[in-house]
Amino acid sequence: MSSSSDPSAASPATPSSNSGCTTPIRLPPVLPPEPCCCSDDPIQGLKQLFVDYFQGRGMAAGRDPATRPVFLRLHGAAQGRFIVDPDLPESLQVGVFKPAREYPVWVRFSADVQPGAPDLKGTTGIGIKLFGVEGEKLLAPDQHALTHDFILQNHDVFFVDTARDMCEFTCASLHGKGDQYLKDHPITQQVLDAMEKVVDSALTTPYWSVLPYAFGEGRYVKYKLEPLDAAAPDAPPDFNDPFYLRADLHARLRRGPARFRFLVQLRTDDAAMPLDAATVAWSEALSAPVQVGILELPQQDAGARGQSSYGENLAYNPWHALPEHRPIGSISDARAVVYRASSENRRNTNGVPLAEPTVPRPGEYAPGVPYPAAVDTRIVRAAIHPAIGVARVGNSEHDFYLAPQVAEPPPQAPGFYRDATGALKREAAQFRIYGYNAAGEVVRELTADWADIAWTVHLANSKAAWYQWQIAMDIPEAATTVLPLRNAKVTERNTLVIDAGPQRIHGRNAAAVDCSGMFTGVPVKIGELRTDAEGRLLVLGGHGVSASPTGTPIFIPSDGNSFINADGWYDDTCDGTVEATVSIEGRAIPVESAWVVTAPPNYAPQVKAERTMYDLLHDLYVQAGWLPPPATVSFTQDVYPTLQRLSGLQWVNQGFATLFGHGGRFDFEDPALIERLCSLPPPNSFDPNTEFRRQIFNSFRPPTPPDGNQMPWPWLYGDAMEVPAGESPRQNASVSQTQYNLLQRWVAGDFVNDWATRPAPPASIDDVPLAEQPAMLDRATLEFCLADAFHPGCEMTWPMRHLTMYARPFRIRRRAPGVQPPNYGATLDQATTLSANGPLHAQSPGDINRWMGLPWQADTAFCRAGYDTAYDPFAPTFWPARVPNHVLTEADYAVVIDSAQPRERRIEAFVNRTNWNKPLHGSTAGQMEQMVQIFGSMGLVEVREGVQGDPAFPSTMMVASYGPQVAPADATSLHAEAHPPMLKAAAAEAHPKLGTRALPRGANFATHEEAAAAPLPVRHGPKRR
Repeated sequence: MSSSSDPSAASPATPSSNSGCTTPIRLPPVLPPEPCCCSDDPIQGLKQLFVDYFQGRGMAAGRDPATRPVFLRLHGAAQGRFIVDPDLPESLQVGVFKPAREYPVWVRFSADVQPGAPDLKGTTGIGIKLFGVEGEKLLAPDQHALTHDFILQNHDVFFVDTARDMCEFTCASLHGKGDQYLKDHPITQQVLDAMEKVVDSALTTPYWSVLPYAFGEGRYVKYKLEPLDAAAPDAPPDFNDPFYLRADLHARLRRGPARFRFLVQLRTDDAAMPLDAATVAWSEALSAPVQVGILELPQQDAGARGQSSYGENLAYNPWHALPEHRPIGSISDARAVVYRASSENRRNTNGVPLAEPTVPRPGEYAPGVPYPAAVDTRIVRAAIHPAIGVARVGNSEHDFYLAPQVAEPPPQAPGFYRDATGALKREAAQFRIYGYNAAGEVVRELTADWADIAWTVHLANSKAAWYQWQIAMDIPEAATTVLPLRNAKVTERNTLVIDAGPQRIHGRNAAAVDCSGMFTGVPVKIGELRTDAEGRLLVLGGHGVSASPTGTPIFIPSDGNSFINADGWYDDTCDGTVEATVSIEGRAIPVESAWVVTAPPNYAPQVKAERTMYDLLHDLYVQAGWLPPPATVSFTQDVYPTLQRLSGLQWVNQGFATLFGHGGRFDFEDPALIERLCSLPPPNSFDPNTEFRRQIFNSFRPPTPPDGNQMPWPWLYGDAMEVPAGESPRQNASVSQTQYNLLQRWVAGDFVNDWATRPAPPASIDDVPLAEQPAMLDRATLEFCLADAFHPGCEMTWPMRHLTMYARPFRIRRRAPGVQPPNYGATLDQATTLSANGPLHAQSPGDINRWMGLPWQADTAFCRAGYDTAYDPFAPTFWPARVPNHVLTEADYAVVIDSAQPRERRIEAFVNRTNWNKPLHGSTAGQMEQMVQIFGSMGLVEVREGVQGDPAFPSTMMVASYGPQVAPADATSLHAEAHPPMLKAAAAEAHPKLGTRALPRGANFATHEEAAAAPLPVRHGPKRR
């Protein structure tokens, strides 16, 4: 110890090997029993407590990289220089302090806080390593190293006096007796309280060496570092940021240099300035610190590649020093052992060489060239994308295509969606896996080239075992609704669930795996798994097979609630979980699972709904605070899509074609109109377009309308539609709150006009930057799913708008394997549905699909447009973006593009729209059964080349083509007579009002009577108790 009469002559202490205190080192470590060798060999005791136990515990827990036991929180490392004052008096020219000497330095700013604790009120420290210091050093085995270290912290005294005190305090604390120790040692408590000070910046606080050091022969000093100047902060310190000192340090050094005065305080009073009583401050009134040099840190990027790692891998030890600056006191003796042991332990574990560096790391890659930015490529987790994938049924035996993977996919060539026989291809959901680093950044897509991937998919269809569809159960109109079970007379409920069970697939281009289950003893295939050449997963749905093994009717006219609740029937849509195991070079990576839904076909693949499922979910997360709203409003990204979709619906609904279609008053695809819409208000002058923007905005129905007015846009039915229209605010659909807010900002002129500079949208997911691919996949497929009306919908329905369904954005909350869902009994009411134990929380395979219509073809056949024919036979409408109402047929299209035809006849053919449901004939039940048989041949609305250079026609069009099961006469329009003049009148009125005259050709119903008799559960209000 340093209690000898000449402490400066002492050598670095080493723990005694004969003290009887040495215990075996093991992982996980074992806490040494009390008294932890503190009486016999406190240095060995401290080494065991700090290195063997405390540091070893972090290593055993897998902390990577291994860290120091103390001052392990790195604020930042910085390079600079230490300049010795040129005019030092001879008495101060000791050791490294030679006049005008200049040393390169690397400093490490740190805090003595543990992981999970904030910077606030933690002890801040600085380690300074000088390079180019010649002379033999004190600490073996680096006696000949050219480095010299100083260690200081932001308080002038230590909280215990000696190494033994330090050992006893640490031992007591680790054994849960720290409070009693502090009661017995009030000075320690007092110092610890004083050390909990608020530090604004690591560059503006003073530091002290705390312990004394030799200063040549027979003299002793303490070191002090005083801030001299530093760049101003970007902002006041944010004490709510647990890493605010790191943020401040990096920000200040980016803005400019920082300097400190390095001072020595000479010991001038042996009694008042003890050498081995570290709680005693050396009074500056007795001995004022004297400057001996300047520590200068130039402007730099402390976050540059490798800089933090370099600083962390350095070892700072006060015994890395010339003999003239020997550390003094028993705590310093302990530091020699503990610091060296912890450094060797840390660097060995991390695979870092132990030796002291011979030259400092350069501050730049080359003169004037900064180090290139680094990317953390270590994958620590993975996630499957899209988070919710959507596949669609089709009657093609073998052919399929991939679901959209970008938000604006280019149109496919005519005929793409049918196979060589004319059958409808299935739409496959492709799932990819992306690897993420610890910061949550995408490292790469994980394919079979990078990882061993095994997929597991569990699909189920539980529609027949669930409750009837009547109305969305979360709206006020459902307050007294009581839903009975479908197939209520079947007691063995599990026989109604088509459960394919977990199915596994692995490798590249793996053989197809069928996903099949049983419905009342009848085998039913509900899906299929494949992999591609990269090992990605493909989930295909069924072939659109719907049937009743017992021959029960699809609809009973005398029972309105039998509509889309066909007892004894099944269909082959489904949903379920998508999981994967991933191993990279033998290391298992945790993988976030996904969900897949199989749905009916998309009969208009290039048309989007006014509010998509992505819009709904994005708005849900924004309103909940899970996602931020857009900081700035882009006309191209945030405003124009809401407008253009109204015009896009011209190809699937006559009402929209009249007002929003080509040549209509609000043709939002007209370049001249777009120019007005995207023009920014001129600064400090009149804006001729503000009122125009306002009128368009006021035409939209607000998200929470006051009544059931059908006039505002969009002309889409809502969840509580009735015929005739009632006063419910949910009679018609609205845009989302987020869409509405963006339009408001657009009206106010708070938007960016980026129309002229808009880039071409990515044509494929491979054209999207890697970092954006996961989010694009999550979005793309949902952009082609419906959010209105949930009556019940096409792909998914109203439970999707409940936050309780999600673990985080777009990730459906999954019920833990083996946990059985609650049994809600013979009926389901609103209170139970919305309760904490209701069905809107964790989900199992089949739970998303169960709320949908059974079979889906019955719903698709009869969710049409213009039910109140006295108001308008063409609008409002249900789902024209997925199930068209009125279409341009191939026969009319042939006339339009035939330049040999009279111009008037071509225009007439263009404005004519034919009833998409025309191939369905007979009774209500008969039409439903026809849809079951011929759904694959119903009209597909595809993009075709239009007429170039003629303002009467658009340059591209969308045309419906029917398959081989539809008779030619049913695929052809009836446009022999002139186009109904009432539509032209409707255009002038800005909304079609057709009165009660005979229905025009193209309406979804042949007569007023057929429309009035169409099945619609809420026509007379929902079923009540």
